[in-house]
Order: sequence, then C-alpha cells, then structure tokens
Amino acid sequence: MKKIESIIRPHKLEELQSALQEAGFNGLTVSEVRGYGRQKGHTEIYRGSEYSLTFVPKVKIEIVCASEMCELAIEIILSICKTGEIGDGKIFLSQIDDAIRIRTGESGEAAL
Repeated sequence: MKKIESIIRPHKLEELQSALQEAGFNGLTVSEVRGYGRQKGHTEIYRGSEYSLTFVPKVKIEIVCASEMCELAIEIILSICKTGEIGDGKIFLSQIDDAIRIRTGESGEAAL
C-alpha cells in the first residue's frame, strides 16, 4: 500500500476530487494548510495598501491506496493540478505497512 500526499492549489480541489472518485478512489482526506516553497509567498493589495503574505493557502490531499493504483492517482493529480506555474504544489509518496479499519478490525487492503 502507498500513501500519496499532495499539496495543491485550493481551486483545483473539487475537480480533483471528482476525477479521483470516478477512477475508483473511494476515500481521501483533505486539510487546509498554509506554506511556501520557491515562490516565497506573494503580495496582495487591500484598500490601497500592499501586504506581503509569507504563507500561501494550499490544500493537502491524502490518499492511501493499493500499490498498483498509485500511478493512476499520480497521473490524475498531475493532469488536473499542473498549470506549469510556480506554486502548483508537490506530491509525496510513502510506503504503508498496514491499515486497520476500526469498526470491523479488517486489516491490509481490505481496510481501505
């Protein structure tokens, strides 16, 4: 099993969620996060004054899936979230040793 964590632009969330659901990914976790990478934040103008925002709002998506489904999820994330501009985000992959469904006690891929 693999865990896919991706940091994306907030306005891409609904489109990504729909595409993942259509592809058979039944569950995901979404967190609103803030941070910065190469873009080092950005500036905004509010009521004539310029403000520097160091931490840019992003959305973090977490998906745990069977190893053979991992490449499909990555392809979907890239196809929807890639604009080619700085700030598109990142994808992180981790190996998951086990998963346990609390309600039933099922473990492994059956728990997903």
